[in-house]
Amino acid sequence: MLTAVYGSLEAGLIYAIMALGVYLSFRILDFPDLTVDGSFVTGAAVAAVMIVDGAHPVMATIAGMIVGFLAGILTGILHSYGKINPLLSGILMMIALYSINLRIMGKSNVSLLQEETLFSKLADALAPIDQAVKSVISFSPTTWSVIISMVLLVAFLKLILDYFLKTEIGLAIRAVGDNEEMIKSFSANTNFLKVLGLGLSNGLVALSGALVAQYNGFSDANMGIGMIVIGLASVIIGEAIVGSKTIVRATLAVIIGAVIYRFIVAFAFRFNFFETGDIKLITACIVILALIIPRYFEKRREKKRKLARKRGEQVASAKTHS
Repeated sequence: MLTAVYGSLEAGLIYAIMALGVYLSFRILDFPDLTVDGSFVTGAAVAAVMIVDGAHPVMATIAGMIVGFLAGILTGILHSYGKINPLLSGILMMIALYSINLRIMGKSNVSLLQEETLFSKLADALAPIDQAVKSVISFSPTTWSVIISMVLLVAFLKLILDYFLKTEIGLAIRAVGDNEEMIKSFSANTNFLKVLGLGLSNGLVALSGALVAQYNGFSDANMGIGMIVIGLASVIIGEAIVGSKTIVRATLAVIIGAVIYRFIVAFAFRFNFFETGDIKLITACIVILALIIPRYFEKRREKKRKLARKRGEQVASAKTHS
């Protein structure tokens, strides 16, 4: 049980980076970007191939992120300058990336089980901390390196994203998502802002893909299927629990949502009724419930508010007549 808890926490933190990318496109830019399913694999493929070829895992991870950034830029160009529908531009790029990813890997999957990855290097570097923590906590994972490193990385990326979205260009990107026509009236280059936003979004997604490949020990051409739904599930769950009134709170909600999502999936698999192939069905059900339940309670609260106002008006009217 504890192994599943630690595993869910580790995976949740890694996928939280992908969820931040989805949040940037889905919530900030109001752009349903399906490139995510392709760029996630692109990051994994580039990192895996470079590591197998002898590159340092850090350089391979950064390279995967950069290639994902370029993929997002191409999606933005298709939409902004090619005038292609947002949904269709994402689909076209996702399809194109499937073939590109196969070209990068040269086959359908690349194994990293015999290679030095970022996490194996971190495990060696943080070995003294591991021993110190394990001497205090009897029930602990095989290594604390993944949790420690991912907490630091996710926190760093969150702070950078929070800061960026409060800068002049970040505010302009937020304005494009809120009201594109208004920002155009101020002579802002909305096409450039969309391209940049989608590039950053897919850069984060590809970074997550590169880390997932090293965490799982392989990169596969089909590992990105349904990533957009997982990202949306993380965003929606987080917003329903934490809220999203400010950027700082919203990005924290996305990270918490990604971790909670992994815990829900792990809990679902505790029942023998579900099989490994059911994960997409579970994800879809989680998203449906996360969308419907908050709206149901909001309607109930609105109904109570209307009833309270009506009673207040009746009391005021009775006092006036009396």
